[in-house]
Amino acid sequence: MSVWHTFLVIWLVAAWVMTAGWAWQWRKKNAGIVDVLWSVGVGGSAVWAALAGAGAPLTRAVLAVLGGAWGVRLAWHLWKRVRGEPEDGRYRALREHWQGHQGKFFGFFQFQAFLVAMFAVPFTAVAANPEANLPMIVVAIAIWVIGVAGESLADRQLARFRAEPTHRGKTCRDGLWRYSRHPNYFFEWLHWFAYVALAVGSPVWWLALSGPVVMFLFLRFVSGVPYTETQALRSRGEEYRRYQRDTPMFFPWFPSRKSDDA
Repeated sequence: MSVWHTFLVIWLVAAWVMTAGWAWQWRKKNAGIVDVLWSVGVGGSAVWAALAGAGAPLTRAVLAVLGGAWGVRLAWHLWKRVRGEPEDGRYRALREHWQGHQGKFFGFFQFQAFLVAMFAVPFTAVAANPEANLPMIVVAIAIWVIGVAGESLADRQLARFRAEPTHRGKTCRDGLWRYSRHPNYFFEWLHWFAYVALAVGSPVWWLALSGPVVMFLFLRFVSGVPYTETQALRSRGEEYRRYQRDTPMFFPWFPSRKSDDA
């Protein structure tokens, strides 16, 4: 199956799944399900690309395991939040801005289906790789472990902080959150370089670069940092502005100065 054929199949399946997700959010009034389905879709597309590809069996097997495991972990983490908490503030703001217009929500869900297919492009490059380059496979696994472990740790630290009632209205500065305002986003971005390493030797290896490039652009400028920080400023005000002044936005580094929570 060609790269573009695989892309179209993934897009069509994702469109159907996102339609079901749109109907679910209409009933439940919780658009956070879109993030769960996006994770499932992208992880599933790694498995599908590995099965449909014509590259080296070992490389495709590693792709299926890494991509699939990443998708399952992230989807489960997000589902626990969607199932157990009210609608995320970002989506509540969007619902208010659109005045609950379901046509706009449908378009939003379908755009996410297109993004599932877009983020599957690096997987198709890996699945077309005729080489089983053992050193690069080791590098890919190492990058994946660091990225997923870092994101998982950041998620756990934030969840533990949010679970404490006395922390309501405050900003998490525990662990990795002391060194980056969005360590979960940073490690999510880092993990995409694993597929670049796996694609080395593929005739379309350059397609794998779209993963970290597009992910960085979306996280930093579109749907990640801007939405999250707007909501944080809305809910925490000056307390979060101090956090912005003290702590790097994306790439982890030492805070500029010590600051006590308000």
